[in-house]
Amino acid sequence: MSDIMYKSTRGSEKKVTASMAIVQGIAEDGGLFVPESIPAIDFTLEESLSYDYRELAYRVLRLLLTDYTEEELRFCINNAYDDKFDTKLIAPVVSAGKYNFLELFHGKTIAFKDMALSILPYLLKTAARKNGVKEDIVILTATSGDTGKAALEGFADVEGTRIIVFYPETGVSPVQKRQMVTQVGKNTKVVAIKGNFDDAQSAVKRIFTDNALKAELKEKGYVFSSANSINIGRLAPQIVYYFYAYTQMVKSGKIKVGQEVNFTVPTGNFGDILAGYYAKHMGLPVNKLICASNDNKVLFDFFETGVYDINRDFILTPSPSMDILISSNFERLLYHSCEDTEKISSVMGKLSKEGKYSFEVNKEFAGEYATTSQTLEAVKELFEATNYVMDTHTAVAYASYKKYVANTGDNTENVIVSTASPFKFAKDVLKAIDEKYEGIDPFKALEELEKVSKISVPAPIKGIDKRPVLHEDVIERENIEAYVKKQLIG
Repeated sequence: MSDIMYKSTRGSEKKVTASMAIVQGIAEDGGLFVPESIPAIDFTLEESLSYDYRELAYRVLRLLLTDYTEEELRFCINNAYDDKFDTKLIAPVVSAGKYNFLELFHGKTIAFKDMALSILPYLLKTAARKNGVKEDIVILTATSGDTGKAALEGFADVEGTRIIVFYPETGVSPVQKRQMVTQVGKNTKVVAIKGNFDDAQSAVKRIFTDNALKAELKEKGYVFSSANSINIGRLAPQIVYYFYAYTQMVKSGKIKVGQEVNFTVPTGNFGDILAGYYAKHMGLPVNKLICASNDNKVLFDFFETGVYDINRDFILTPSPSMDILISSNFERLLYHSCEDTEKISSVMGKLSKEGKYSFEVNKEFAGEYATTSQTLEAVKELFEATNYVMDTHTAVAYASYKKYVANTGDNTENVIVSTASPFKFAKDVLKAIDEKYEGIDPFKALEELEKVSKISVPAPIKGIDKRPVLHEDVIERENIEAYVKKQLIG
C-alpha cells in the first residue's frame, strides 16, 4: 500500500504526511490539507458486513493515515470508540416509518462531533510524538455549538495540550452553552464572542496563518492545531460512519450489496457531507449527496446557481449549528472538482475581498433547504406519525429530503444523517410538537421532553443546569487574537 501524502488546496508545493497534516491543522498558505489522491477501499462491501465499528474504522483510516502503524491506529480507535458511547453499535441506523436515520449522537456530548473528536486527541498526540513536536499543542477552535463541547471533552486534561474554544454569545442553544461553560479541565478555556460563528472561525483561521505570531509562541513553547473539521484528522474519521450506515442498510434488507443509496445531510461547515463525498470516491455506492440547509441557505443557492455569495443577512434559527455562511470545508470540494490550486487560491481571494465567487456545480450533490417554519413542522409531523423525536438539525434534513423527492422523483433508498439528540434542543423541539410549550424554561424542557418522548434524558446532560459555571469570559470579536496571546504569554 503506497503512502498517501497531503497538500494544500491553495498551491503550496510542499507535501506532508498525514500525521504532520493533523499536527498543523491548516496549511501554511491558508489552504486546507487534502490527500494527493483519494484511495480506493481494499476490502469488499461483502466483507464490511462482518466488521464492527472499530474494525471498519481501522480498515478505512489505514488507507488515509498511512504513516500511522497498525498498532498506533488500533490504539487510537479502541480508546475512542468504547463505552463512552451509549450503544454498542456506536452509530445505529434507526427507521421511523419509511425513513432511515443514521444516529450520530450516542457519545459523551450527544452530537455527531463525538464521532471524530473522540479519536482526534489520540491521533494528535500520536502525530506529535511521531514528528518530534516538543511544544505544547494549543487547540484553537471556533464553534457553532457542538464542536466546542466535543473538543473540550476530548482534550480536557490531555497532557501537553491546551484548548481555547470561541462561541457566538447569542448563537448557541442554552443546553449547548451550559455544556461548554461548565467544562472542567485545567487546560480548558471557553470564551463567548460578540459576533457570529463566521466571525470566530475567520479570526481563528487568521491566527493559524499569522507566521509572526506562530514564531513568537513557538519560542514560548506552543504550537497551534485545530479541532475543527478544517483538520484532516477531524474529517477522516467521519468517513467511517457512511460505510457503517451502508452495512446496516444491507443487513436490514433495505438494500442489496452494491445498490446505490442517497444521504441527506444537515450542513453548516460542510465537513460532515464532505466525508460522504470521500466515502463515495473510496468506493461506497452513493448516488446523491443531498445538502440540506436552513434559512442561511448559501449552499443551496450555490447548487442552484453556481454562485457562492455571503453578502446577505445572517439569520439565527432553531438549528444554530447550521447558522454559517462561510462553509470552510467547501474549499476542499472545489479543489477536488478541478485539482487546480491556482484557481482555488483565486476563488478564496474573491470570497475574502468581495464575499462571493462563481464555480462549476458538482453534480454529485443536490441542494435543498427548509425554512424555520418548515423545520418545526417537520418535527411535529414525524413525531405524530411515528413517535420518533428528532432534533431541529435533523428536521432540516428530513424536510429537505421530502422536498428533494417531490422535486426530482428520485426514489433511491435514502439515509438521513441525524446529527444531534433532540434533548440538546429540547425547548424548540417541544415548541414544535405543541405550542403550549412556548416559553418553557430550556432546562425544564429536558424533563418535559423525557415525558413526551418516553426516552430518558441522556446522562451527559442530566442535571446540567445544576453544574457550576466555570467559564464566563465574553470578548469583542476583534479581540480574539489578543485574548489568545494573553492566555498563552501574558
